[in-house]
Parts: sequence; C-alpha cells; structure tokens
Amino acid sequence: MADLASFRTIVYGHVQGVFFRDFTAIHALSLGLTGYVRNLPGGRVLEVAAEGERERLERLVDHLKVGPPGAQVERVETSWTEYTANFSNFSVRR
Repeated sequence: MADLASFRTIVYGHVQGVFFRDFTAIHALSLGLTGYVRNLPGGRVLEVAAEGERERLERLVDHLKVGPPGAQVERVETSWTEYTANFSNFSVRR
C-alpha cells in the first residue's frame, strides 16, 4: 500500500499575481493529489494544503520551491501530518 500523507505549506515571496495558484493546481492534479491552494492576506504569502502519496507530495513541494516564471520564492515552510482523506479534488480557492 502507498505511503499516504498530508501537508500544509506556506510559500513566501513574490507569489501572488504570477499564476502561482494555477501553476500549483496543474502540478497537483498531474500528480493525482487532492487539496487546495489559496492566497493569504498581505500579498506575499500563499497556502497549499494537499494529500496523497508522500513521494508525489514531495515532488509538489519541489515545484513550490521554484514556482512559475515571474515568481520569486523566498521561503517554503511545510508541516507534514497524517493522511485524512478530507479532500475529494484539488481546487484553487479565491
């Protein structure tokens, strides 16, 4: 059986207004993950919550550390937790 996990990641830097949410959703969906991505107040912070196979989650974190063209990622903080099956898909929250 696959090693399932969940994480919550906060991405800091120039991450809003640069297609970062859609970039995240495209990668999460291609990896078969569930969860969401959303901007947080302040204009320089993004939150990602995701669940699925740990190896695939780690690959998503690697993508978040780089971001889309135009983004400048300063810092990524990830908190890992047990898999909860709280999400049925991956969504972009507005």
